[in-house]
Amino acid sequence: MAIRDILRNNVKEKLKRDEVVASMTVRLIRTVEIARIARTAGFDTLYVDIEHSSFSLDTCGQICMAALEAGIAPFVRVPANTPDYVSRVLDGGALGVIAPHIRSADEAKAVVSAAKFPPLGERSNAGGLPHLHFRSFPAAEACAALNDATMVVVQFESAAALDRAEEIVAVDGVDMVLLGLNDLLADWGIPGEYDHPRVREAYAKTIAACRKRGKHCGVGGLATRPDLVAEFVKMGARYVSTGTDLAFLLSACAARAQQVKEIKL
Repeated sequence: MAIRDILRNNVKEKLKRDEVVASMTVRLIRTVEIARIARTAGFDTLYVDIEHSSFSLDTCGQICMAALEAGIAPFVRVPANTPDYVSRVLDGGALGVIAPHIRSADEAKAVVSAAKFPPLGERSNAGGLPHLHFRSFPAAEACAALNDATMVVVQFESAAALDRAEEIVAVDGVDMVLLGLNDLLADWGIPGEYDHPRVREAYAKTIAACRKRGKHCGVGGLATRPDLVAEFVKMGARYVSTGTDLAFLLSACAARAQQVKEIKL
């Protein structure tokens, strides 16, 4: 069986076709069922958030492998942009890494180096990865295919990142920028002000930088503002982080409880 028959990243494929990608964040549910639920719900991808959860690397890997089998691309947001996290979540089954709090081109280059095999990076070749169904392939063939399928997503969550947007986006191996709006607003000193003019300016600047380099821009932190999500997608963003499993569950539970409370006796 050829690698191309096993290894594919539907997110990369959709982005190449200029389609919008829908993502959900996993930070509550620790079992593999969440991958099938995400697929059944219609998501293109999920990302396991180990920056803001107590998930172990083992739990993270199990969910990633389940997502691979379900046919959606698993990404992981790491708690630190270091090789011991980046390479290990990728070895565990992730097809992409989301690197938070990137502030410079050098920081972005370090993530690419940890995520990509030589000659693009310095990731160590473990062999027998779940992405390839634990099959053995010639190292050169496997590394090239995995490099192509693996995405590096950097997050802009500070004014410093926006100031260096052009140089960060230009880093070879960076595929997408995800704007982490809540942290960005906090950094500006205007937390929660989603309608502030600086928000639109940030998206316009980031989308322009991404288009110039053939990269992509993602929307994050706007689960409560679908109107703004639609606006930024029309501007050119092509990846939407829709919200967390926790928020989805709580919202549905609250709605059902309210239905019962509103029954008139």
